[in-house]
Amino acid sequence: MKNKALWMLFSLFALMLLVVAGCSGNDEASSEGDSDTEKAAEGNGDNTFVFGRGADSTQLDPSKVTDGESIYVTNQIYDTLVRYKQEGTEVKPALATEWKVSDDGLKWTFQLREGVKFHDGTDFTAEDVVFNFERWTESAEYVYYGYMFGATEDDMGGIIEKVEATGDYEVTFTLSEPNAPFLNTLAMPPFGIASPDAIKKHGEEYFKNPVGTGPFVFEEWIPDNKITLSKNENYFGEVAKVDEVVFRVIPDNGARFMELQAGSIDAMNGMNPQDLDTAEQDVNLQIIRRPSMNVSYMAMNTQKGPLQDKKVRQAINLAIDKKKLLTLFEGIGKPAKNPLPPSLWGYNDEIEDYGYDVEKAKQLLAEAGYADGMELTLYTMSNPRPYLPQPKFAAQAIQEMLKDVNINVEIVENEWDAHLSATENGEHDMAFLGWTGDNGDPDNFLYVLLDKDNAKKGSAGNIAFYKNDELHDILKKAQTELDQEKRVELYKEAQVIIHEDAPWFPIAHTTPPLAVSKDVKNYIPHPTGSEPFNHLELK
Repeated sequence: MKNKALWMLFSLFALMLLVVAGCSGNDEASSEGDSDTEKAAEGNGDNTFVFGRGADSTQLDPSKVTDGESIYVTNQIYDTLVRYKQEGTEVKPALATEWKVSDDGLKWTFQLREGVKFHDGTDFTAEDVVFNFERWTESAEYVYYGYMFGATEDDMGGIIEKVEATGDYEVTFTLSEPNAPFLNTLAMPPFGIASPDAIKKHGEEYFKNPVGTGPFVFEEWIPDNKITLSKNENYFGEVAKVDEVVFRVIPDNGARFMELQAGSIDAMNGMNPQDLDTAEQDVNLQIIRRPSMNVSYMAMNTQKGPLQDKKVRQAINLAIDKKKLLTLFEGIGKPAKNPLPPSLWGYNDEIEDYGYDVEKAKQLLAEAGYADGMELTLYTMSNPRPYLPQPKFAAQAIQEMLKDVNINVEIVENEWDAHLSATENGEHDMAFLGWTGDNGDPDNFLYVLLDKDNAKKGSAGNIAFYKNDELHDILKKAQTELDQEKRVELYKEAQVIIHEDAPWFPIAHTTPPLAVSKDVKNYIPHPTGSEPFNHLELK
């Protein structure tokens, strides 16, 4: 009977989604902007590219954020020393034109591009690179620096011992140990080089007054409405073919899709899966799928209550029918069994997923002393994510499934920025989150998301607060090992440990669809989750 009830629940979800998408679409369309005329004028008639998304950026200082909504915007404003190529994670010159590394892997020297100016008119030099890297060591709020370079409260520099301007346009990094992903890490958007003058001028308000050297210049931010950027006419690279980019916040998936159909936006992410067929049949639209380099997961807070026991975490894995859960993805997701996506080197395909076995789950809970069950919270974001298109319905489905093993789940739903804050501070028992790879290296998934170094309340990338010394030693060894074949074996070993300890219920790897107007040309989505818009154009 319970299986039948669960299938009825999924059917009800699908019906509700169709109704809600239609109703909220009309409401959203009537509430956004002052009139339909205004929205049309904000479209592509004046060479403005309008991108619709489900949530606002949290801030526009890329060194302080981990969320894709912020990075999507900052990726347009800032340049890094090196950038990824348009369709992969191989690096190419950006603010640095060439580089060399010492034989021991400890010194990296970069020749910088001359004649580059920040958007505020100041010149870019080696001293600006030094300023930015020293700034990132001042506080734990620069979270990505800590994630990628191993900064701690005792050693805020992490593996970077010093950064020196060894010439007006030459900068040298000295590392305390070799770091295999170092070059790829420098291409990550959080390490965009900001104008020191602008940082000093705006102080604590810099997060909403960003100044970089990138292809677009920041113009305006109306919170929870839109962010407007203009073309950088003096960009050293490929000057943008559109004059303006507008990021519009339209929280409801259905409403966003209706605006795309009406022509008031040019592209959108976060589609309702059932709208895909409609979009594919629309001669005015195109569906572009982002290459898969992501994972969605439900983290279990290993420092709280029953979830401290791995048998409980294993039981939760066994009690959730992943196959049924994936019906909510309607073809855009494949089941995950590891933190790494299978598209990434180092993936361990020999690991067998837990599968679905309610009786075994009950047995493990009894062995752990919880035969009578327990009560847990499940924190979820209210807005869709590329790796989790329908978080509310996914939470309700898991809530229903866990009843079968006497686990009562209270769902706590928050807006995106509040969800990030709550999970980074460990308020949850269980929580949804996901990750889109930043640099094409397994370290960016396993170390950032599951190492004890990143289980710090207030800035946790590891929101399972999972701490395993054996895993830590393997991940640190993999960072300093320059032989990729040896790194592959280390990462496979790491995944075995993670699977056994079960700090997550891995959900899916997706190929997130973007719906785009036929009038948009050369939109090439990047596997890291965001791409600079200077390459695209409007017909």
